[in-house]
Amino acid sequence: MTYLGTITSKRQLTLPVALFLKLGLVEGQRVVIGEEEGVIQIRPASFLVEELAGSLTPPKSLLAVDVDEAIRLGRERHFNEKYKSKRY
Repeated sequence: MTYLGTITSKRQLTLPVALFLKLGLVEGQRVVIGEEEGVIQIRPASFLVEELAGSLTPPKSLLAVDVDEAIRLGRERHFNEKYKSKRY
């Protein structure tokens, strides 16, 4: 089915409600936007997880951890190491 959207003066794209609901999108959700041969593709960013699944071996400490929790822990560790010597 074809839908009609609108591009605002701020170059923001408004998706029609019917398409938004059909795709199961939610407000604030991150999406990946690409172009191939003049066709724009918009996909939920979560597809990257599925596409890259299995390409990296997780640390043993994260094998039984939920993906969202593993990401949270990874960020926490990264920023703790990055800023541990800085004082604010």
